[in-house]
Amino acid sequence: MNSEFNLASLQNGSDIRGIALKTSDHDITLTDESIEKIAYGYAVWLKEVKQLAIEDEKKPVIVSVGHDSRLSAGRIKAVFIEGLNNAGIDVVDVGLSTTPAMFMSTQYDSYKCDGAVMITASHLPFEYNGLKFFTKDGGAEHEDIDFILQQSNWENVTWENNQGKVSKAPLLNDYAKDLVTKIRIGINDSNHYEKPLTGRHIVVDAGNGAGGFFAEKVLIPLGADISGSQYLDPDGHFPNHIPNPDNKEAMKSIQAAVLQHNADMGVIFDTDVDRSALVDRKGDTLNRNNLIAVISAILIRENPNTTIVTSSATSEHLKTFITSLGGKQDRYITGYRNVINRAIQLNKEGVQTSLAIETSGHAALQENYFLDDGAYLVAKILMADANLKKEGKDFSDLITTLKQPVETDEVRFKILPEDIHVTGKKIMEDFSRFIEKETDLSIEPANLEGVRVNTSGQYGAGWMLLRMSLHEPLLVLNLESDQAGAIKKLREKMKDFFYEQVDLDSSRL
Repeated sequence: MNSEFNLASLQNGSDIRGIALKTSDHDITLTDESIEKIAYGYAVWLKEVKQLAIEDEKKPVIVSVGHDSRLSAGRIKAVFIEGLNNAGIDVVDVGLSTTPAMFMSTQYDSYKCDGAVMITASHLPFEYNGLKFFTKDGGAEHEDIDFILQQSNWENVTWENNQGKVSKAPLLNDYAKDLVTKIRIGINDSNHYEKPLTGRHIVVDAGNGAGGFFAEKVLIPLGADISGSQYLDPDGHFPNHIPNPDNKEAMKSIQAAVLQHNADMGVIFDTDVDRSALVDRKGDTLNRNNLIAVISAILIRENPNTTIVTSSATSEHLKTFITSLGGKQDRYITGYRNVINRAIQLNKEGVQTSLAIETSGHAALQENYFLDDGAYLVAKILMADANLKKEGKDFSDLITTLKQPVETDEVRFKILPEDIHVTGKKIMEDFSRFIEKETDLSIEPANLEGVRVNTSGQYGAGWMLLRMSLHEPLLVLNLESDQAGAIKKLREKMKDFFYEQVDLDSSRL
Protein backbone atom coordinates (compact mmCIF):
# COMPACT_ATOMS: atom_id res chain seq x y z
CA MET A 1 0.00 0.00 0.00
CA ASN A 2 1.25 3.48 -0.81
CA SER A 3 2.73 4.92 2.39
CA GLU A 4 0.96 8.17 1.65
CA PHE A 5 -2.47 6.49 1.55
CA ASN A 6 -4.80 8.15 4.03
CA LEU A 7 -6.73 5.56 6.04
CA ALA A 8 -9.26 8.26 6.94
CA SER A 9 -10.50 8.15 3.34
CA LEU A 10 -11.99 4.72 4.12
CA GLN A 11 -14.40 6.18 6.66
CA ASN A 12 -18.04 6.07 5.62
CA GLY A 13 -20.02 7.66 8.43
CA SER A 14 -20.09 5.13 11.26
CA ASP A 15 -18.37 2.32 9.35
CA ILE A 16 -15.54 1.67 6.89
CA ARG A 17 -15.83 1.05 3.14
CA GLY A 18 -13.36 0.79 0.30
CA ILE A 19 -12.45 -0.99 -2.91
CA ALA A 20 -11.58 -4.61 -2.11
CA LEU A 21 -11.32 -6.04 -5.64
CA LYS A 22 -9.31 -4.47 -8.47
CA THR A 23 -11.37 -3.55 -11.54
CA SER A 24 -10.66 -1.64 -14.74
CA ASP A 25 -11.96 1.48 -13.01
CA HIS A 26 -10.67 1.02 -9.46
CA ASP A 27 -7.51 0.10 -7.59
CA ILE A 28 -7.76 -1.68 -4.25
CA THR A 29 -7.92 0.67 -1.26
CA LEU A 30 -8.96 -1.92 1.32
CA THR A 31 -5.55 -3.62 1.12
CA ASP A 32 -4.16 -6.28 3.45
CA GLU A 33 -1.99 -3.63 5.10
CA SER A 34 -4.90 -1.27 5.73
CA ILE A 35 -7.08 -4.10 7.10
CA GLU A 36 -4.32 -5.21 9.51
CA LYS A 37 -3.90 -1.64 10.72
CA ILE A 38 -7.65 -1.24 11.24
CA ALA A 39 -7.64 -4.43 13.32
CA TYR A 40 -5.04 -2.87 15.61
CA GLY A 41 -7.08 0.34 15.80
CA TYR A 42 -10.17 -1.66 16.78
CA ALA A 43 -8.17 -3.47 19.48
CA VAL A 44 -6.95 -0.15 20.89
CA TRP A 45 -10.51 1.22 20.81
CA LEU A 46 -11.83 -1.80 22.74
CA LYS A 47 -9.22 -1.31 25.46
CA GLU A 48 -8.89 2.45 25.76
CA VAL A 49 -12.37 3.69 24.82
CA LYS A 50 -14.59 0.76 25.79
CA GLN A 51 -12.35 -0.05 28.78
CA LEU A 52 -12.24 -3.82 28.25
CA ALA A 53 -9.78 -5.71 30.43
CA ILE A 54 -7.25 -6.83 27.83
CA GLU A 55 -4.54 -7.13 30.51
CA ASP A 56 -6.44 -9.89 32.33
CA GLU A 57 -5.13 -13.15 30.84
CA LYS A 58 -7.77 -15.13 32.74
CA LYS A 59 -10.53 -13.24 30.95
CA PRO A 60 -9.45 -12.62 27.37
CA VAL A 61 -11.43 -10.23 25.20
CA ILE A 62 -13.56 -12.13 22.70
CA VAL A 63 -14.63 -10.68 19.33
CA SER A 64 -16.88 -12.36 16.75
CA VAL A 65 -16.07 -11.82 13.08
CA GLY A 66 -18.51 -12.55 10.24
CA HIS A 67 -19.23 -11.51 6.68
CA ASP A 68 -21.86 -11.38 3.94
CA SER A 69 -21.53 -12.95 0.49
CA ARG A 70 -18.95 -10.60 -1.02
CA LEU A 71 -16.11 -12.15 -2.99
CA SER A 72 -13.40 -10.39 -0.97
CA ALA A 73 -14.75 -11.50 2.41
CA GLY A 74 -12.36 -14.43 2.88
CA ARG A 75 -9.24 -12.33 2.33
CA ILE A 76 -10.38 -9.52 4.59
CA LYS A 77 -11.50 -11.88 7.34
CA ALA A 78 -8.20 -13.77 7.41
CA VAL A 79 -6.12 -10.59 7.68
CA PHE A 80 -8.41 -8.95 10.23
CA ILE A 81 -8.51 -12.03 12.47
CA GLU A 82 -4.71 -12.31 12.37
CA GLY A 83 -4.44 -8.66 13.41
CA LEU A 84 -6.80 -9.17 16.35
CA ASN A 85 -4.95 -12.33 17.40
CA ASN A 86 -1.63 -10.46 17.29
CA ALA A 87 -3.18 -7.93 19.68
CA GLY A 88 -4.10 -10.75 22.10
CA ILE A 89 -7.80 -10.91 21.25
CA ASP A 90 -9.64 -14.22 20.91
CA VAL A 91 -11.84 -14.45 17.82
CA VAL A 92 -15.01 -16.40 17.11
CA ASP A 93 -15.14 -16.92 13.35
CA VAL A 94 -18.86 -17.20 12.53
CA GLY A 95 -18.53 -17.29 8.74
CA LEU A 96 -21.51 -16.14 6.66
CA SER A 97 -23.66 -13.87 8.79
CA THR A 98 -25.78 -10.74 8.88
CA THR A 99 -25.03 -7.41 10.51
CA PRO A 100 -27.85 -7.76 13.10
CA ALA A 101 -26.73 -11.30 13.97
CA MET A 102 -23.22 -10.01 14.63
CA PHE A 103 -24.51 -7.55 17.23
CA MET A 104 -26.59 -10.33 18.82
CA SER A 105 -23.39 -12.31 19.40
CA THR A 106 -22.63 -9.70 22.07
CA GLN A 107 -26.02 -10.37 23.70
CA TYR A 108 -26.47 -14.15 23.52
CA ASP A 109 -25.39 -15.95 26.69
CA SER A 110 -23.90 -18.77 24.61
CA TYR A 111 -21.50 -16.33 22.90
CA LYS A 112 -20.88 -13.45 25.31
CA CYS A 113 -18.66 -11.66 22.82
CA ASP A 114 -17.20 -8.35 23.97
CA GLY A 115 -17.21 -7.04 20.42
CA ALA A 116 -18.34 -7.98 16.93
CA VAL A 117 -17.14 -7.09 13.45
CA MET A 118 -19.20 -7.48 10.28
CA ILE A 119 -17.42 -7.47 6.92
CA THR A 120 -19.85 -5.85 4.49
CA ALA A 121 -20.42 -2.89 2.20
CA SER A 122 -24.21 -3.16 2.31
CA HIS A 123 -25.70 -2.73 -1.19
CA LEU A 124 -22.64 -1.25 -2.93
CA PRO A 125 -21.26 -2.91 -6.12
CA PHE A 126 -19.36 -6.20 -5.84
CA GLU A 127 -15.87 -4.65 -5.85
CA TYR A 128 -16.53 -2.82 -2.55
CA ASN A 129 -16.28 -4.14 0.97
CA GLY A 130 -16.02 -2.71 4.45
CA LEU A 131 -16.32 -3.22 8.20
CA LYS A 132 -18.95 -2.45 10.83
CA PHE A 133 -18.06 -2.55 14.51
CA PHE A 134 -20.10 -3.38 17.62
CA THR A 135 -19.77 -3.85 21.35
CA LYS A 136 -22.45 -4.82 23.86
CA ASP A 137 -23.43 -1.13 23.92
CA GLY A 138 -24.32 -1.04 20.21
CA GLY A 139 -22.73 0.08 16.98
CA ALA A 140 -19.70 2.31 16.63
CA GLU A 141 -20.34 6.01 16.08
CA HIS A 142 -18.65 8.40 13.63
CA GLU A 143 -16.22 9.56 16.31
CA ASP A 144 -15.38 5.93 17.16
CA ILE A 145 -14.34 5.30 13.55
CA ASP A 146 -12.22 8.46 13.75
CA PHE A 147 -10.45 7.00 16.79
CA ILE A 148 -9.99 3.54 15.27
CA LEU A 149 -8.41 4.94 12.10
CA GLN A 150 -6.21 7.36 14.01
CA GLN A 151 -4.90 4.55 16.24
CA SER A 152 -4.41 2.03 13.43
CA ASN A 153 -0.78 1.14 14.04
CA TRP A 154 0.93 -1.71 15.88
CA GLU A 155 2.90 0.69 18.08
CA ASN A 156 -0.40 1.80 19.68
CA VAL A 157 -0.99 -1.75 20.96
CA THR A 158 1.03 -1.03 24.10
CA TRP A 159 -0.22 -3.73 26.50
CA GLU A 160 1.46 -7.08 27.03
CA ASN A 161 -0.51 -9.84 25.36
CA ASN A 162 -0.49 -13.49 24.44
CA GLN A 163 -1.38 -14.53 20.91
CA GLY A 164 -5.14 -14.73 20.59
CA LYS A 165 -7.00 -17.91 19.66
CA VAL A 166 -9.59 -18.64 16.96
CA SER A 167 -12.73 -20.76 17.34
CA LYS A 168 -15.76 -21.23 15.11
CA ALA A 169 -19.48 -21.06 15.81
CA PRO A 170 -22.72 -21.29 13.74
CA LEU A 171 -24.05 -17.84 14.67
CA LEU A 172 -26.50 -17.50 11.79
CA ASN A 173 -28.13 -20.81 12.74
CA ASP A 174 -28.46 -19.69 16.36
CA TYR A 175 -29.80 -16.29 15.31
CA ALA A 176 -32.39 -17.98 13.06
CA LYS A 177 -33.51 -20.23 15.93
CA ASP A 178 -33.89 -17.14 18.11
CA LEU A 179 -36.12 -15.49 15.50
CA VAL A 180 -38.22 -18.66 15.19
CA THR A 181 -38.77 -18.71 18.95
CA LYS A 182 -39.70 -15.02 19.05
CA ILE A 183 -42.21 -15.40 16.20
CA ARG A 184 -43.83 -18.45 17.85
CA ILE A 185 -44.21 -16.55 21.11
CA GLY A 186 -45.42 -13.42 19.33
CA ILE A 187 -48.13 -15.24 17.37
CA ASN A 188 -48.98 -17.63 20.24
CA ASP A 189 -51.29 -19.85 18.19
CA SER A 190 -52.34 -22.69 20.51
CA ASN A 191 -53.50 -24.81 17.57
CA HIS A 192 -50.32 -24.39 15.53
CA TYR A 193 -47.72 -23.24 18.05
CA GLU A 194 -44.75 -24.93 16.36
CA LYS A 195 -45.81 -23.98 12.83
CA PRO A 196 -47.91 -20.82 13.16
CA LEU A 197 -47.31 -19.80 9.53
CA THR A 198 -48.93 -22.94 8.16
CA GLY A 199 -50.99 -21.98 5.11
CA ARG A 200 -49.02 -18.79 4.47
CA HIS A 201 -47.15 -18.46 1.17
CA ILE A 202 -44.16 -16.13 1.52
CA VAL A 203 -41.66 -15.42 -1.25
CA VAL A 204 -38.18 -14.26 -0.22
CA ASP A 205 -35.68 -12.42 -2.44
CA ALA A 206 -32.22 -12.31 -0.85
CA GLY A 207 -30.52 -10.77 -3.89
CA ASN A 208 -27.71 -13.35 -3.46
CA GLY A 209 -26.70 -11.64 -0.23
CA ALA A 210 -26.78 -13.16 3.26
CA GLY A 211 -30.57 -13.17 3.68
CA GLY A 212 -31.40 -16.55 2.17
CA PHE A 213 -31.33 -18.10 5.65
CA PHE A 214 -34.62 -16.36 6.46
CA ALA A 215 -36.53 -18.51 3.99
CA GLU A 216 -34.83 -21.78 4.81
CA LYS A 217 -34.11 -21.48 8.54
CA VAL A 218 -36.95 -19.25 9.76
CA LEU A 219 -39.98 -19.53 7.48
CA ILE A 220 -39.82 -23.27 6.73
CA PRO A 221 -39.56 -24.29 10.43
CA LEU A 222 -42.59 -22.04 11.07
CA GLY A 223 -44.62 -23.90 8.43
CA ALA A 224 -44.63 -21.33 5.63
CA ASP A 225 -44.62 -22.22 1.93
CA ILE A 226 -41.56 -20.50 0.41
CA SER A 227 -41.98 -21.73 -3.17
CA GLY A 228 -41.05 -19.07 -5.69
CA SER A 229 -38.36 -17.61 -3.43
CA GLN A 230 -35.40 -16.42 -5.45
CA TYR A 231 -31.69 -15.59 -5.30
CA LEU A 232 -31.29 -17.24 -1.90
CA ASP A 233 -27.80 -18.60 -2.60
CA PRO A 234 -24.93 -16.31 -1.55
CA ASP A 235 -23.11 -15.01 -4.63
CA GLY A 236 -20.86 -11.99 -4.35
CA HIS A 237 -21.14 -11.26 -8.07
CA PHE A 238 -24.78 -10.22 -7.42
CA PRO A 239 -25.76 -11.58 -10.84
CA ASN A 240 -29.51 -10.91 -10.68
CA HIS A 241 -30.04 -7.45 -9.23
CA ILE A 242 -28.59 -5.09 -6.65
CA PRO A 243 -29.56 -6.42 -3.19
CA ASN A 244 -31.21 -3.19 -2.11
CA PRO A 245 -34.86 -2.68 -1.06
CA ASP A 246 -34.54 0.96 -2.08
CA ASN A 247 -33.72 0.01 -5.68
CA LYS A 248 -36.55 0.06 -8.27
CA GLU A 249 -35.22 -2.91 -10.24
CA ALA A 250 -34.92 -5.01 -7.08
CA MET A 251 -38.47 -4.15 -6.00
CA LYS A 252 -39.87 -4.97 -9.46
CA SER A 253 -38.19 -8.37 -9.18
CA ILE A 254 -39.89 -9.29 -5.91
CA GLN A 255 -43.21 -7.82 -7.12
CA ALA A 256 -43.12 -10.08 -10.19
CA ALA A 257 -42.30 -13.13 -8.05
CA VAL A 258 -45.22 -12.50 -5.69
CA LEU A 259 -47.71 -12.12 -8.53
CA GLN A 260 -46.35 -15.06 -10.53
CA HIS A 261 -46.63 -17.44 -7.56
CA ASN A 262 -49.82 -15.98 -6.03
CA ALA A 263 -48.01 -15.48 -2.74
CA ASP A 264 -49.43 -13.82 0.37
CA MET A 265 -46.30 -11.77 0.95
CA GLY A 266 -42.96 -10.94 -0.60
CA VAL A 267 -39.87 -10.13 1.47
CA ILE A 268 -36.67 -8.57 0.14
CA PHE A 269 -33.43 -7.92 2.02
CA ASP A 270 -30.28 -5.96 1.35
CA THR A 271 -26.90 -7.72 1.32
CA ASP A 272 -26.25 -7.77 5.08
CA VAL A 273 -29.92 -7.87 6.14
CA ASP A 274 -30.05 -4.68 8.18
CA ARG A 275 -32.75 -3.45 5.76
CA SER A 276 -35.85 -5.02 4.25
CA ALA A 277 -39.09 -4.23 2.42
CA LEU A 278 -42.33 -6.05 1.63
CA VAL A 279 -44.77 -6.70 -1.20
CA ASP A 280 -48.43 -7.58 -0.51
CA ARG A 281 -50.56 -10.20 -2.26
CA LYS A 282 -51.70 -7.62 -4.84
CA GLY A 283 -48.11 -6.82 -5.78
CA ASP A 284 -48.11 -3.42 -4.08
CA THR A 285 -44.77 -2.42 -2.59
CA LEU A 286 -44.36 -1.60 1.06
CA ASN A 287 -41.08 0.25 1.24
CA ARG A 288 -40.18 3.85 2.09
CA ASN A 289 -43.25 5.72 3.50
CA ASN A 290 -45.51 2.66 3.25
CA LEU A 291 -43.11 0.48 5.24
CA ILE A 292 -42.77 3.18 7.89
CA ALA A 293 -46.56 3.37 8.09
CA VAL A 294 -47.02 -0.41 8.51
CA ILE A 295 -44.55 -0.84 11.36
CA SER A 296 -45.70 2.44 12.94
CA ALA A 297 -49.31 1.19 12.97
CA ILE A 298 -48.22 -2.01 14.72
CA LEU A 299 -46.13 -0.24 17.35
CA ILE A 300 -48.64 2.53 18.04
CA ARG A 301 -51.29 -0.12 18.68
CA GLU A 302 -48.95 -1.76 21.20
CA ASN A 303 -47.64 1.52 22.63
CA PRO A 304 -50.34 4.24 22.48
CA ASN A 305 -49.04 7.83 22.09
CA THR A 306 -45.55 6.61 21.21
CA THR A 307 -43.17 8.66 19.08
CA ILE A 308 -41.82 7.46 15.74
CA VAL A 309 -38.48 8.98 14.67
CA THR A 310 -38.00 9.13 10.88
CA SER A 311 -35.52 10.62 8.45
CA SER A 312 -36.38 13.93 6.83
CA ALA A 313 -37.62 12.91 3.36
CA THR A 314 -40.98 11.54 4.47
CA SER A 315 -44.45 12.39 3.21
CA GLU A 316 -46.81 14.84 4.86
CA HIS A 317 -49.39 12.07 4.46
CA LEU A 318 -47.26 9.86 6.71
CA LYS A 319 -47.31 12.48 9.46
CA THR A 320 -51.10 12.73 9.17
CA PHE A 321 -51.40 8.94 9.29
CA ILE A 322 -49.22 8.52 12.39
CA THR A 323 -51.08 11.32 14.16
CA SER A 324 -54.46 9.82 13.27
CA LEU A 325 -53.46 6.58 15.03
CA GLY A 326 -52.54 8.46 18.18
CA GLY A 327 -48.80 8.50 17.63
CA LYS A 328 -46.32 11.30 17.07
CA GLN A 329 -43.76 11.70 14.29
CA ASP A 330 -40.37 13.20 15.01
CA ARG A 331 -38.98 14.07 11.56
CA TYR A 332 -35.23 14.14 12.02
CA ILE A 333 -32.22 14.00 9.68
CA THR A 334 -30.85 11.44 7.23
CA GLY A 335 -28.59 8.61 8.48
CA TYR A 336 -29.57 5.44 10.31
CA ARG A 337 -27.26 6.20 13.24
CA ASN A 338 -28.78 9.68 13.44
CA VAL A 339 -32.38 8.48 13.75
CA ILE A 340 -31.39 5.70 16.15
CA ASN A 341 -29.47 8.07 18.41
CA ARG A 342 -32.37 10.53 18.28
CA ALA A 343 -34.79 7.84 19.45
CA ILE A 344 -32.47 6.74 22.25
CA GLN A 345 -32.07 10.35 23.39
CA LEU A 346 -35.82 10.99 23.34
CA ASN A 347 -36.38 7.98 25.59
CA LYS A 348 -33.72 9.26 27.99
CA GLU A 349 -35.60 12.56 28.09
CA GLY A 350 -38.82 10.75 29.02
CA VAL A 351 -40.42 10.82 25.55
CA GLN A 352 -41.60 7.26 24.91
CA THR A 353 -40.19 6.35 21.48
CA SER A 354 -40.70 2.90 19.97
CA LEU A 355 -39.13 3.18 16.54
CA ALA A 356 -36.33 4.83 14.58
CA ILE A 357 -36.64 4.33 10.83
CA GLU A 358 -35.24 5.72 7.59
CA THR A 359 -37.01 5.73 4.24
CA SER A 360 -34.13 3.55 2.97
CA GLY A 361 -35.45 0.66 5.09
CA HIS A 362 -33.25 0.86 8.21
CA ALA A 363 -35.74 0.16 11.03
CA ALA A 364 -34.68 -0.06 14.67
CA LEU A 365 -37.22 -1.03 17.35
CA GLN A 366 -36.83 -0.13 21.00
CA GLU A 367 -37.87 -3.67 21.97
CA ASN A 368 -34.92 -5.02 19.91
CA TYR A 369 -32.00 -2.96 21.30
CA PHE A 370 -32.67 -0.18 18.74
CA LEU A 371 -30.84 -2.46 16.31
CA ASP A 372 -31.57 -1.85 12.63
CA ASP A 373 -32.48 -5.43 11.82
CA GLY A 374 -34.30 -6.19 8.56
CA ALA A 375 -35.12 -9.75 9.61
CA TYR A 376 -36.58 -8.71 12.98
CA LEU A 377 -38.67 -6.05 11.22
CA VAL A 378 -40.19 -8.74 8.98
CA ALA A 379 -40.66 -11.02 11.99
CA LYS A 380 -42.57 -8.29 13.81
CA ILE A 381 -44.83 -7.75 10.80
CA LEU A 382 -45.39 -11.51 10.48
CA MET A 383 -46.59 -11.58 14.09
CA ALA A 384 -49.10 -8.79 13.43
CA ASP A 385 -50.13 -10.33 10.12
CA ALA A 386 -50.99 -13.64 11.81
CA ASN A 387 -53.33 -11.88 14.23
CA LEU A 388 -54.90 -9.81 11.42
CA LYS A 389 -55.61 -13.03 9.56
CA LYS A 390 -58.08 -13.95 12.32
CA GLU A 391 -60.04 -10.84 11.30
CA GLY A 392 -59.87 -11.72 7.60
CA LYS A 393 -57.22 -9.04 7.00
CA ASP A 394 -53.50 -8.88 6.33
CA PHE A 395 -50.62 -6.51 7.00
CA SER A 396 -51.38 -4.22 4.05
CA ASP A 397 -54.81 -3.45 5.58
CA LEU A 398 -52.95 -1.55 8.31
CA ILE A 399 -52.37 1.36 5.92
CA THR A 400 -55.66 1.63 4.05
CA THR A 401 -56.11 5.12 5.50
CA LEU A 402 -52.63 6.27 4.43
CA LYS A 403 -53.14 8.68 1.55
CA GLN A 404 -50.79 8.04 -1.35
CA PRO A 405 -49.24 10.90 -3.33
CA VAL A 406 -50.18 11.19 -6.98
CA GLU A 407 -46.59 11.82 -8.04
CA THR A 408 -43.11 11.46 -6.55
CA ASP A 409 -39.69 12.20 -7.99
CA GLU A 410 -36.03 12.57 -7.07
CA VAL A 411 -33.26 14.55 -8.77
CA ARG A 412 -29.60 14.17 -7.81
CA PHE A 413 -27.17 17.04 -8.53
CA LYS A 414 -23.43 16.36 -8.49
CA ILE A 415 -21.42 19.00 -6.62
CA LEU A 416 -18.41 19.89 -8.78
CA PRO A 417 -15.93 21.72 -6.47
CA GLU A 418 -13.87 19.75 -3.94
CA ASP A 419 -15.19 21.73 -0.95
CA ILE A 420 -18.44 19.77 -1.10
CA HIS A 421 -20.02 20.83 2.18
CA VAL A 422 -19.20 24.53 1.82
CA THR A 423 -20.56 24.55 -1.72
CA GLY A 424 -23.66 22.57 -0.80
CA LYS A 425 -24.46 24.81 2.15
CA LYS A 426 -24.16 27.97 0.04
CA ILE A 427 -26.38 26.57 -2.72
CA MET A 428 -29.06 25.59 -0.19
CA GLU A 429 -28.96 29.09 1.29
CA ASP A 430 -29.38 30.57 -2.19
CA PHE A 431 -32.18 28.08 -2.90
CA SER A 432 -34.02 29.20 0.23
CA ARG A 433 -33.84 32.84 -0.91
CA PHE A 434 -35.06 31.82 -4.38
CA ILE A 435 -38.09 30.02 -2.92
CA GLU A 436 -39.03 32.98 -0.70
CA LYS A 437 -39.60 35.10 -3.83
CA GLU A 438 -41.76 32.53 -5.65
CA THR A 439 -45.56 32.26 -5.76
CA ASP A 440 -47.21 29.09 -4.38
CA LEU A 441 -43.94 27.95 -2.76
CA SER A 442 -43.13 28.45 0.94
CA ILE A 443 -40.37 27.36 3.31
CA GLU A 444 -41.39 24.80 5.94
CA PRO A 445 -40.08 26.16 9.29
CA ALA A 446 -40.37 22.86 11.20
CA ASN A 447 -37.49 21.17 9.40
CA LEU A 448 -34.05 20.06 10.61
CA GLU A 449 -32.28 19.08 7.39
CA GLY A 450 -31.80 21.01 4.17
CA VAL A 451 -34.57 23.20 2.77
CA ARG A 452 -38.12 21.81 2.84
CA VAL A 453 -40.68 23.59 0.66
CA ASN A 454 -44.46 23.35 0.79
CA THR A 455 -46.29 23.70 -2.53
CA SER A 456 -49.79 25.02 -3.24
CA GLY A 457 -51.85 26.75 -5.94
CA GLN A 458 -50.65 25.92 -9.44
CA TYR A 459 -48.40 23.15 -8.07
CA GLY A 460 -51.08 21.48 -5.97
CA ALA A 461 -50.60 20.27 -2.39
CA GLY A 462 -47.15 18.77 -1.96
CA TRP A 463 -43.57 19.38 -0.89
CA MET A 464 -39.94 19.42 -1.96
CA LEU A 465 -36.79 18.81 0.06
CA LEU A 466 -33.29 19.83 -1.00
CA ARG A 467 -30.58 18.26 1.17
CA MET A 468 -26.99 17.06 1.12
CA SER A 469 -26.41 13.39 0.38
CA LEU A 470 -25.00 11.61 3.41
CA HIS A 471 -22.23 9.70 1.62
CA GLU A 472 -21.86 11.12 -1.90
CA PRO A 473 -20.90 14.56 -3.33
CA LEU A 474 -24.51 15.30 -4.21
CA LEU A 475 -27.44 17.56 -3.48
CA VAL A 476 -30.67 15.56 -3.55
CA LEU A 477 -34.06 17.07 -4.42
CA ASN A 478 -37.12 15.00 -3.41
CA LEU A 479 -40.51 16.04 -4.80
CA GLU A 480 -44.03 14.87 -4.00
CA SER A 481 -47.43 16.13 -5.12
CA ASP A 482 -51.13 15.28 -4.95
CA GLN A 483 -51.78 16.88 -8.33
CA ALA A 484 -51.10 15.13 -11.64
CA GLY A 485 -48.61 17.06 -13.74
CA ALA A 486 -47.46 19.23 -10.85
CA ILE A 487 -43.96 17.78 -10.65
CA LYS A 488 -43.36 18.53 -14.33
CA LYS A 489 -44.27 22.17 -13.58
CA LEU A 490 -42.02 22.18 -10.51
CA ARG A 491 -39.08 20.78 -12.44
CA GLU A 492 -39.52 23.50 -15.07
CA LYS A 493 -39.65 26.19 -12.39
CA MET A 494 -36.59 24.74 -10.62
CA LYS A 495 -34.56 25.14 -13.83
CA ASP A 496 -34.73 28.90 -13.19
CA PHE A 497 -32.55 28.28 -10.16
CA PHE A 498 -30.48 25.17 -10.80
CA TYR A 499 -29.39 26.00 -14.34
CA GLU A 500 -27.71 29.11 -12.90
CA GLN A 501 -25.63 27.05 -10.44
CA VAL A 502 -22.18 26.71 -12.01
CA ASP A 503 -21.00 24.50 -9.15
CA LEU A 504 -23.62 21.83 -9.88
CA ASP A 505 -24.17 19.35 -12.67
CA SER A 506 -27.89 20.02 -13.22
CA SER A 507 -28.23 17.90 -16.37
CA ARG A 508 -30.59 15.40 -14.69
CA LEU A 509 -33.17 18.12 -14.07
